[in-house]
Amino acid sequence: MSNQHEVILILDFGSQYTQLIARRVREQGVYCEIVPFTFAVKKILEKNPKGVILSGGPNSVYEADAPKISAEFYQKINAPILGICYGMQLLAKDLQGEVAPSDKRGYGHAKLKVSSGKTKLFAELPFDLDVWMSHGDHVIGLPEGFHTTATTGDVVTAIENEERKIFAVQFHPEVAHTPLGKEILRNFLFNICNCRGDWTAAQFIKEEIEKIRLLVGETDNVVCGLSGGVDSTVAATLVHEAIGKRQTCIFVNNGLLRDNEFETTLELYKNNLHLNVRGVDASAEFYAVLKNISDPEQKRKAIGGKFIDIFDAEARRIGDVKYLVQGTLYPDVIESVSLRGASVTIKSHHNVGGLPEKMNLKLIEPLQELFKDEVRLIGKDLGIPKEILQRHPFPGPGLAVRILGDITPEKVELLQKVDRIFIEELHNFKIYNDVWQAFAVLLPVESVGVMGDFRTYEKTVALRAVTSTDGMTADWARLPFDFLQKISSRITSEIRGVNRVVYDISSKPPSTIEWE
Repeated sequence: MSNQHEVILILDFGSQYTQLIARRVREQGVYCEIVPFTFAVKKILEKNPKGVILSGGPNSVYEADAPKISAEFYQKINAPILGICYGMQLLAKDLQGEVAPSDKRGYGHAKLKVSSGKTKLFAELPFDLDVWMSHGDHVIGLPEGFHTTATTGDVVTAIENEERKIFAVQFHPEVAHTPLGKEILRNFLFNICNCRGDWTAAQFIKEEIEKIRLLVGETDNVVCGLSGGVDSTVAATLVHEAIGKRQTCIFVNNGLLRDNEFETTLELYKNNLHLNVRGVDASAEFYAVLKNISDPEQKRKAIGGKFIDIFDAEARRIGDVKYLVQGTLYPDVIESVSLRGASVTIKSHHNVGGLPEKMNLKLIEPLQELFKDEVRLIGKDLGIPKEILQRHPFPGPGLAVRILGDITPEKVELLQKVDRIFIEELHNFKIYNDVWQAFAVLLPVESVGVMGDFRTYEKTVALRAVTSTDGMTADWARLPFDFLQKISSRITSEIRGVNRVVYDISSKPPSTIEWE
């Protein structure tokens, strides 16, 4: 994509906000890519960027193993550069300025004062701005040819050398806590880098269809695994637009989907989107491999392994398949390129590994340059119904990781009923789209209750609802009390076997969104 569009490169120094910078740039209609700070200068030049952004990061520039860039970077990169937080400190130190540790860590809201005088980065903005700071070091001596363009108190907060096209800020313009941060980034993109803003959903669809046709040719066949979720559905629809019936979609019911989801989604795939799709009900086979397994990672592996077997058998029936379509997104791609070596495995990735190798297939990943919100925009342009586009994320192993302990058909059926009531009422109260994800968890806990004149000893379910923008961090949703009361009442009165409902008020971090 970068050879067709103007591109902004973001060098990642490990900030938790790096993906947010990319999303803010994309929102302005400008294509951008995130690359590790170790990305070679030669490769940067090959991409011919309109501008380069140096992200923030958790390190001090004086740490022995602090991320660095070569002197060659400053000599050869002719595009404008914007350093953010650690990026500013690194620029200042590398260009013979002076950086010192702060007496106290600068974290949180701050009042920024833009210096009077001409500065393209703060053009058309007020002289007083609210910003969000997060840093341990700060610049106390400017490199030669630079001048200060903004301060917070006595701290240098923005510097620039317009002749060399190098700009830097100590705060984070990409976060929501910097209200006019979007305008600051916009100034960098359009006033300084002279971007046109040619990155749109419609343009992406047109180019991707052409690319898929060129790759697959006139005769080759393609297979796609559908999950019922947003990503695989958009990927399959895009490929269908390109090559039609030569793509065969396989939608496997593992017995762990939501209540009635397999039947309704399969009908939607066939009748609304006109996909060439095969529905395979393999519930019994999945229950068999899950028998007596309680460990969540073993559950994931058992489900992944069985899915590969079933998918492989179905694909071989089609015959002469050369490509596999996957709904990989840009965050998946970024996370697979670790900045600092292997990261800790929290849980197996939802994209089922092993398929391309086992079946000797080449991958088509049409969404691998997109964030989730961009995928939804593409899906809308492709005419995908909102009941799929607005669907909450759902884990690949399905309800298996929402039942703590071993899996039985009876437990799945009970959780499906609870989950259906929860989702129904979110829609009834018109708050479904206000939360990122909502679901129920069946706990291996039984407690005493009273039903009429009888004592009961029945199961406990936990409800979980979170707000988020990308799922990487999340806060628990402050659902209305009358809603929670209605849910609890319906679940305990309508579902035999549940006598207690609890609500999870944990954020991510320290918790994850899913329980397993």
